[in-house]
Amino acid sequence: MSAPQQFALVDVNNFYVSCERVFQPELATTPLVVLSNNDGCAVARSNEVKSLGVRMGVPWFKMKDLAQQHGIRAFSSNYTLYGDMSNRVALVLQDFSPEIEIYSIDEAFLRIETVVQLYGGALAMGQQIRQRVKRWTGLPVCVGVAPTKTLAKLANHMAKKRPEFDGVCDLHALSRPERLSYMADIDVGEVWGVGPRLAPRLKAIGIRSVLDLRNASPKTLRTHFGVVMERVCSELRGISCLELEQVAPSKQQIMSSRSFGRSVEALDELREAVASYVATAAEKLRQQGSVCAAVHVFVQCNAFRPEEPQNNAGTTVALISPSDDTIALTAAALRGLKAIYRPGFRYKKAGVMLTLLSDKRVQQGALFDAPAHQARSAALMSAMDEVNRLFGSGMLRSGASGTRRRWSMRAENRSPRFTTRWDELPIVS
Repeated sequence: MSAPQQFALVDVNNFYVSCERVFQPELATTPLVVLSNNDGCAVARSNEVKSLGVRMGVPWFKMKDLAQQHGIRAFSSNYTLYGDMSNRVALVLQDFSPEIEIYSIDEAFLRIETVVQLYGGALAMGQQIRQRVKRWTGLPVCVGVAPTKTLAKLANHMAKKRPEFDGVCDLHALSRPERLSYMADIDVGEVWGVGPRLAPRLKAIGIRSVLDLRNASPKTLRTHFGVVMERVCSELRGISCLELEQVAPSKQQIMSSRSFGRSVEALDELREAVASYVATAAEKLRQQGSVCAAVHVFVQCNAFRPEEPQNNAGTTVALISPSDDTIALTAAALRGLKAIYRPGFRYKKAGVMLTLLSDKRVQQGALFDAPAHQARSAALMSAMDEVNRLFGSGMLRSGASGTRRRWSMRAENRSPRFTTRWDELPIVS
């Protein structure tokens, strides 16, 4: 007889902040925030900052007085570092279980029922995961274990918020009255799949706690909220409705866009930005083995400055043959940009979206496609991706993306890319 399902959710605590602290241990107790693109809002906060009442998404300029008063340090987002550290955590977790779903940059689900006894039980396994991730990457994690993914998320929340669990909560180890007591004490908005958007609607019909949602009528939930909320209720009762997704489904659209560090008026600078965004999107396209048949390009002015002239425009350019070639996609995007660009406007953002995606293995070529050209294109893209993988993103790119990049995203307080750039490696003295 097969063992009952057990899911473990491993979540890095304050991920962006923790990544900054790994290579700067002197900041271990310093209040820290990590800011969004162009150093706009707080997207990650250390526990010290959270204790000051700073909420997620607060603009940095509104925090300046508080920061000066309490010595809060602000860092620009360092996505290269965060992505690499995320991959390192995933490699550690794969040693514990071959069945793993990378849910987000800082979270992963593991199926552990077939391996848990090798580690002396779920609690012992959870502590070993915490210790090894900390020792090998420097990052602190918490672990939640339960018979369903939704309950594992809830257990992870308890592991983080309740000191008595010491970073690992196994719902199997709690008695039924203990589990129900904890559920009664946790707001329904903490349930995976509910959040701040649906919580007010649930509370309006008397569902205020996790326990209330668990005990609600599935038929009533389906009527008011649809089948997804009905499944959440079932998962809270220990009935697994969500399988582990070991292979992430291919995206149907791929977007790449950024706000500029300063307003851009010149077409040449917009062309550089759009070409740069195409390169990022095309690399993701190749990673999932897809080709695209159309490129959508758009530009936007600053909506927060209504006194300035506004021109928010976009267009879609179809390709003769579906492609994953950065050069071909860039040419299409730049044709679209030329069609929508209007002089005299101060543009704040641009972006591209690759659409009409299909599997490259079954793509139908055009009548006049030259096999030799396709082979050269594939070889060039493969070489470019390999160089960028080895030496850092953007090390090899098309000339259309420019060299000066005065439009680049503002990141005045970015820490070094400690793990991916030779010239930014940490130095031990």
